[in-house]
Amino acid sequence: MSTARNEISTREPAQEGSRAVNACRKVVGLIPAPEMPAEMAKQVINRLPELLANYVDDRLNWEVQLIVDPLIGAAEASNDIIGSILEYKRDQQWDYAICITDLPIFKDGRFVIAETSTVHGVAMISLPAFGITAIRRRLNEAILQLVNELHHGSSEEDRTRQEQRTQQSDKVHESLRGKGARQLLGRHLYEKLFPIRRLTLSGEGESFDVRFIADSWINGNLRILAGMVRANRPSTIFPAFKRVIAVAFATGAYGLVFPTLWQLSANYGRPRLVLLMGVAMVAMIAWIIIAHTLWEPIKNARSPRLVRLYNTVTVLTLSAGVVFYYLILLGLFCFTVLVFIPANMLEAQLDHGASLLDYTTLAWLATSVATIAGALGAGLEDEETVRNATYGYRQQRRNQEANKR
Repeated sequence: MSTARNEISTREPAQEGSRAVNACRKVVGLIPAPEMPAEMAKQVINRLPELLANYVDDRLNWEVQLIVDPLIGAAEASNDIIGSILEYKRDQQWDYAICITDLPIFKDGRFVIAETSTVHGVAMISLPAFGITAIRRRLNEAILQLVNELHHGSSEEDRTRQEQRTQQSDKVHESLRGKGARQLLGRHLYEKLFPIRRLTLSGEGESFDVRFIADSWINGNLRILAGMVRANRPSTIFPAFKRVIAVAFATGAYGLVFPTLWQLSANYGRPRLVLLMGVAMVAMIAWIIIAHTLWEPIKNARSPRLVRLYNTVTVLTLSAGVVFYYLILLGLFCFTVLVFIPANMLEAQLDHGASLLDYTTLAWLATSVATIAGALGAGLEDEETVRNATYGYRQQRRNQEANKR
């Protein structure tokens, strides 16, 4: 392949042809997309050989290798990826290959969490479908159970044997002592409330033959949206907007010099303050999207559903970042009004004793006003900085391709 590769192995590379000689050795290859999929795969790879022996087949020696491939994170459909997986499997002489993508996969009205092809010995995991919490644990469980699926196939005798050994083993965590490849993830509360269903497919030709799906429409949408927002790393928006925060804080601090804000804070009720806060946040989100062309047009899109999904994720990512931004700014203004505004001066404007609630209300109003000013500053921020802060790897690639078109 022509793509740059980042390869990791849990053991020293074997001599050429050793896989054919050593019949008791199985090699599993992981092919994650860059950024979050690669980070998660690197965190679980070291323990996988031991877990595979305990969970899949303890008669074999297991080796796990990892290659990061940008193309895995660029394809728009799972069927476009399987060719790349098979090529890696053949070139690296792997026994099984598992792709870990940040691609949201939607088939037959349901979001797909994982797919396997027992004929070809390959599988694919859609990382966003895991949701927002315990990603590493879920990825670990999914890899083990997909290899179980690939290794045992339709042999109920081998599957039953290994399931009994797994249940008796003290080396396997309780969450993994489930029903093998029929249950993709361990028995946790979320999976009990929102179960995953295993489907056996027929007549798919060269495609996958086993599919794991979110069993309900609500479950699938919640998982995908949460997972894609996490992949976009909304926490990175705040460090990237340091200049915006500086502009907003300077504007709000200047406004606090004049008693007008003091009087408004005393006359504004909580509903008006909440409304102003909401307007300020929405204005900032909308202006960032408009100023930096973050909204992907649905017209002429190959997959309108995917475009709507990515646009929703963009809004949710910015919303999470702006909420965090607002809370930081509120904390700064609370400190500022307490330190720099004397109580006697505030009391003179309010015509009553100044309480902590009065100071907090004043800081709240100043934050909302400053956020509106910050929205204008965000529109002047460098476009590349905004995109890198808002988008994860997949959405950056989509945006680059859209600009080329």
